Amino acid sequence: MSGIDLENRIRAAQVRSAYYNTAPGMSATGVAALLVAGILAGVDAVSLPVIVAFGIFMLVQIGARLLLIRRYQRSRPADHEWRPWARRFTTGVIIASFGLGGFSLLLLPPDHFDMQLLVMLYICAVASGAITAFGVLRPAIYLSILPALLLPAGWMIAQGDWLHWVMALIILGWLGAITNQARRYGEQFEESVRLRFENEELIARLRQEKSNAEEASSAKSRFLAAASHDLRQPVHALSLFVAALRPRVTDREAIGMLDHIETSVQAMGGLFNGLLDISRLDAGVVDINVEPFALRPLLERICREYEPQASAKQIELKLRCSRAAVLSDPILVERVVRNIVANAIAYTDRGGVLVACRRRGQRIVVQVWDTGRGIPPDEQARIFQEFYQVGNAERDRARGVGLGLAIVKRLTTLLNLPLSVRSVAGRGSMFAVQLPRSVLPLATPRINQDDASPAARLASALVVVVDDEIRIQLAMRNLLENWGFQVIAADSGDEAMRQLENSRERPSLIISDYRLRANENGIQVIERLRSEYNDEELPGILVTGDTAPDRLREAEASGLLLLHKPVADNRLHAAIAQVLANPPARPASHATLSPLACD
Repeated sequence: MSGIDLENRIRAAQVRSAYYNTAPGMSATGVAALLVAGILAGVDAVSLPVIVAFGIFMLVQIGARLLLIRRYQRSRPADHEWRPWARRFTTGVIIASFGLGGFSLLLLPPDHFDMQLLVMLYICAVASGAITAFGVLRPAIYLSILPALLLPAGWMIAQGDWLHWVMALIILGWLGAITNQARRYGEQFEESVRLRFENEELIARLRQEKSNAEEASSAKSRFLAAASHDLRQPVHALSLFVAALRPRVTDREAIGMLDHIETSVQAMGGLFNGLLDISRLDAGVVDINVEPFALRPLLERICREYEPQASAKQIELKLRCSRAAVLSDPILVERVVRNIVANAIAYTDRGGVLVACRRRGQRIVVQVWDTGRGIPPDEQARIFQEFYQVGNAERDRARGVGLGLAIVKRLTTLLNLPLSVRSVAGRGSMFAVQLPRSVLPLATPRINQDDASPAARLASALVVVVDDEIRIQLAMRNLLENWGFQVIAADSGDEAMRQLENSRERPSLIISDYRLRANENGIQVIERLRSEYNDEELPGILVTGDTAPDRLREAEASGLLLLHKPVADNRLHAAIAQVLANPPARPASHATLSPLACD
């Protein structure tokens, strides 16, 4: 807002306040004027013609000003139109003030000092009331006070006796006091209005900035979703080709090169899975399944998994934990601790990492201590941002991609688990997560779907693969045929139906990409084939490289097992075994959180 616009708004607010606050006071002024005139007439202090003229003047000018107020309130002028309305209001005030001051010279009876006091009391009361009625509007307030008090003060001085001189001095002193009060009242009102408008402008700017930030975040999510999908496709195909090629390679040097290729594919998969997890958490498609569980087995499993990495760096990884039970989501809690432990090992070059749990009242605190490089105080709040890593400006992939702690922050917020960090640069860090202690019976441990044993139906089953990428079709065909499946690969639902009609065999499983050409998606393909074979239990698996929140929600709501590109061959094999053995009604959505996005 420009300075001119702000000044117009302030002046318009002053005019508005004067118009809306004046009517009650003017009505009371008119009633009081008639009462004073009646008293003066009753004691014969003033002639009747003067009394009548005074009464008519007061009624006419008050009525005219009330009509002006009503007209203003009906018209509701814009802020930039305040000047003519201010002039009209001030003109009415001048007429009223000079009229009251002029009539006071006729209403002050020389021989009735008590009636003089009554008239002056009325005039001073009117002047005082003007401060609160329209003291916000200068010069109207001054023009309403000065004539009304200076004219009778001059009459007092002209009487020539000390008593009237004292009265004149009192009136002038009163005039100075209320003029100063009117000035301060007007300044305070103007300042309060100015602050209000500046605050409104600041709030409007903040809202705009918030809207811009939300739009930027949305644009970032859309970009990540599009880029992730497009990049996942070739990585997914490469992963499948590597898995299909491995049984056919026997040369030791070629096997070593294949191992390096697979390591690179896994690194890219880790980055994509981290991006996917961030998108899933932001999309709100991660379910929470709270149950009581023993904490020690979970921590032991994590420490066993990361022991080789710690040994490779020649650091110790220790666990100290009681047999405490906590109440939360075991899968998501494991993900939180896993990422913190992985981060601690990655940033510890000597010494060790200690995983401990301590009881604090009704909470169990899981702490991960390390003797690593530590985090400077000014960077401790930034480590939970995406892709931010302390001391890794060169983006060394051996230290991760900078998503692990960002995922930790989102998961602890989702689970309502207090997260804290203490660190001294050069001496190490301590991350702590507080979990509610449980006194309930422990649930039966879950079996991870990746550990499910192959079903007997694997051999010779017909699998329909639907994907609009020819490279993925070829890779899936080679891999699945190596596993003993019969395969039909198609780029659409129509093509799959044509090939099935030619083969005259019933499919045992459908594996479909989620996003296909011509606005077709994998859910529609699977439902179409189920309808065609009149089998609502026909197993289906969705595979997607999409991270757009709305598409993730739609895929999760389908009840189909959802895998995210790139899919490792062992994970694909386990998923096929699971759905063939026991088709899931609706998989737990957080089970698709990848274990690879650890720092």
